[in-house]
Amino acid sequence: WPLALRFIKGAIHGAIILPVLLHAAFTALIVALDHNVKDLGLPASIVFRNQTSYNRFWDGRNYLTVIITSVRNLTRSFLANSHRSPLADRVETDRIIRILIAILYATKNHLRAGWGAEIIPGTAINPSTGNATLTPEYSDLLPIGLYGCDDRGLGLVLQLTFFIEQYIKKGTDNGYFHAPQASQMQVQLNNMVDAYGKMETIRLTPIPVAHLIHQKQVLALFGGVLPFAMVDKMNYWAIPVVMLVMFTLYGIDAIASQLEDPFGYDRADIKMDYIVEDIRSEISVLLEEWKKAGEQGYDMFVGRRHGAGGGGGRTDRTDHANGGL
Repeated sequence: WPLALRFIKGAIHGAIILPVLLHAAFTALIVALDHNVKDLGLPASIVFRNQTSYNRFWDGRNYLTVIITSVRNLTRSFLANSHRSPLADRVETDRIIRILIAILYATKNHLRAGWGAEIIPGTAINPSTGNATLTPEYSDLLPIGLYGCDDRGLGLVLQLTFFIEQYIKKGTDNGYFHAPQASQMQVQLNNMVDAYGKMETIRLTPIPVAHLIHQKQVLALFGGVLPFAMVDKMNYWAIPVVMLVMFTLYGIDAIASQLEDPFGYDRADIKMDYIVEDIRSEISVLLEEWKKAGEQGYDMFVGRRHGAGGGGGRTDRTDHANGGL
């Protein structure tokens, strides 16, 4: 056989057939993109991931609001129904309100993988190691003698809700809460645990890695072949156009990467530190007013003595307000 017609014996066609076919496939892709670049379907993939990531961010913020609302409602109910209780019960109420605030911190730390936050010098010791670490952020809010169970799989948030449940039961037994009211408090507590579980699901369930790999590969392929599809018609104008297109697509992809875990420290994440501190300040004011009203025998916020009739029991502030009217 002439050399030009040999394809098997002594030829190298078998060794080079694969790269030749790959180049042919790449050329076919360029031709297809030259007719219609949009047929690649990348924008739809990018939008899908971006929307999914934003839904995780928005859901995380809404679930945090559910926890905050439950803490506010429980705080209001506990303080309003115990401002005339005996001193021992008032001390217990103060302790429970602090635990409610601690739940917010524990939720934030748990979502950021801040385990062992309950191990506080002077108040809590790890029973397995005997060591303690300082967590000044909310060390004064946790029950004295509390020991953590993180090493056994029990998160601090769920652990603290047991104190709230026990307080509701005790308040019902002592007559501070009637049965329907206690039932509503249980609903608030259940809503808090439910929202905490959903936030935990967002934190522990990332976007499937197969989806991320495929999207990154398609994005890189799109950026690699886009210049070939545009250079024939746009010449040097293809350079800024390609830059603008890829800036948009890579920007959307980067935003989606940040929003997938909305509980971290990135600028685009939920401002959990500020939110929790704001709620702590809010509840601290309520607690301070409640203590002052209990010590001085006044109703909260209005400065009126308990059981006072007519105008004889009003404070100077109340009398001044009435005179102004």
